[in-house]
Amino acid sequence: MHQRPYYLNLLQIRLPIGGWVSILHRASGALLSLLVPALLYGLMLSLQSPEGFGQVRDFLGGGIGWLLALLVSWALLHHFLAGLRHLGFDLGWGEGRLRARQTAWLVLALALVLTALIAARSL
Repeated sequence: MHQRPYYLNLLQIRLPIGGWVSILHRASGALLSLLVPALLYGLMLSLQSPEGFGQVRDFLGGGIGWLLALLVSWALLHHFLAGLRHLGFDLGWGEGRLRARQTAWLVLALALVLTALIAARSL
């Protein structure tokens, strides 16, 4: 008898917190990779002339630019912290279920708190 494939509905699966951190680690890495050309363009423009610097400052200083800057800040912080967590796993640190859960929550909380501090500082 031929076994039919099992259908997994990914929207109904309850992932543990470590799974969410891992997915967000991949998503933040992909976001950062996709934004490299735009970030390099902004850097180039800001270094070209005082007017270019003013354009970049004005864009990042308000509205959508400010939100994009916060998104990039969160992505960078989350990706860095989750990468340190995974590096710890590679070294054999924090592999236990409880410690892995604690470090997952710590990565999420630290990335959000540091992003909030950046947002508060930029206001």
